[in-house]
Amino acid sequence: MDGLTPEEADALLASVRGVDVLVIGDLMLDRYVSGTVDRVSPEAPVPVVRVEDERTAIGGAANVAANVAALGARCAVVGCVGDDPAGVTLKSELEKLGVAVEGVVVTDDRPTTVKTRVTARHQQIVRFDHEDDTDVDDGVAGKIESAIAELAASADVIVMEDYNKGVLVRRVVAAALAAAADRAIPTVVDPKRRNFFGFGGVTVFKPNAKELADALGDFIHPDDPEWMEATRARLDCEHLLLTLGQRGVVLQSRGEGYLSVPAVARSVYDVSGAGDTVTAVVAAALAAGATAADAASIANHAAAVEVSKAGVATVSPTEIARHVRSHAD
Repeated sequence: MDGLTPEEADALLASVRGVDVLVIGDLMLDRYVSGTVDRVSPEAPVPVVRVEDERTAIGGAANVAANVAALGARCAVVGCVGDDPAGVTLKSELEKLGVAVEGVVVTDDRPTTVKTRVTARHQQIVRFDHEDDTDVDDGVAGKIESAIAELAASADVIVMEDYNKGVLVRRVVAAALAAAADRAIPTVVDPKRRNFFGFGGVTVFKPNAKELADALGDFIHPDDPEWMEATRARLDCEHLLLTLGQRGVVLQSRGEGYLSVPAVARSVYDVSGAGDTVTAVVAAALAAGATAADAASIANHAAAVEVSKAGVATVSPTEIARHVRSHAD
């Protein structure tokens, strides 16, 4: 067992149902087109996909919000979508989950980010990205700041989910950190390369191994507490939570030292979306009063449940509690 007893997990998951989570970041819509291939196009040497199924799913910061809602916590999102059908769909899908979308800014000068994946025989053939990943302009940034100020008033934790699509510009990050400081609530960041070093002062900084290695431009040493502490200090965060896939997670905390939480997955079907699940669970747990160590532990169990499912998925408190019990001594 890795720290949480089943009773402690049950109590924490029950407390999570009473928290308010504010998610700020890049909202995306994922489209999946699947079919069969039995010939090559006479127009070019490419396969012809006979479409059999099409579906959509919310992605990016929206998927973090979906994971928060699945835990039974209240959630609001701040971001932007285009004035287009994809934006309408994205907001509608969030509303169906009970996520508040009043903080979603609709802009007519940039499209909703849509990623379309075409697959055949369970293999992805091509992906189309419809997006504008430049930084949002001052007008949109100002509206996002206003939404943060309004929605943070009732938040117990603020999440910043960065996919390098232009929402988390410097002034938006500053507004989120200031709002959290005013309310003395924790902040959680899931970073990407472009703004990696722009989140100084955050409570939990949660990259994966590749993101951290790419940002540092060097090999990483997650098994070395001294290296982890130096990296945490360089990133200016209270807790550095590094996810390592099948190796679990490691946590380096200011003044509290180093903790390794081994993976607890019994089977891995699909790792898609596991990072979003970890972000959501850590944030909700911190909002409920958990320590960073306990938040990392229960998020590790949640990730194990998520990767046992096909595609990007959410997990329920019941599933997490069952997983904790199954790994108890």
